Amino acid sequence: RAVARPRLTGVLLVGGASTRFGSPKALARLDGETLASRAWRTLGEACDERLAVGKRADGIELPFALHDDGIETRAALAGIVAGLRAAPTELAVMLPVDAPLVTPAVLRELAAACADAAAPRDDPLPAAFHRRALPVLERRLGEGRLTLHEALDELDTTRVGVDAMLLANVNTPDELRRLG
Repeated sequence: RAVARPRLTGVLLVGGASTRFGSPKALARLDGETLASRAWRTLGEACDERLAVGKRADGIELPFALHDDGIETRAALAGIVAGLRAAPTELAVMLPVDAPLVTPAVLRELAAACADAAAPRDDPLPAAFHRRALPVLERRLGEGRLTLHEALDELDTTRVGVDAMLLANVNTPDELRRLG
């Protein structure tokens, strides 16, 4: 008999100031769809539950509810901690809003490989985390040690081979145009 796949929460990391981008990346468009809507759809295809985490104070208008991360620190780690705390499941995948080519299959593969965490070989995100990773992540956040690579090194992290093309990260309008 096949083992039932554990329930999975998808967490959209809406991200922050987008200083290099010049405007909120979540609202930038690729193929006529905002990056936020695209990522939300991808999470819906891969996961049983989904939530978006960010800073309500940024005032970004999204077509879904935004869970405030409740911390002044701007770092992916802040969103990951808030997302894991809020997730209704033990297992969650984190998808940054600026990684528009990540597929549902990649997210499911990360979830299936997750020990404390799972991430692509050369990138810290997207990633899957088990709730048991929270104490380490919370401690690092509290200490201001925000580097995700180092947090993953401290956890029992499985590294997964993921096509680098799918991990393309959009930091400037030019990069977004090239993807389109």
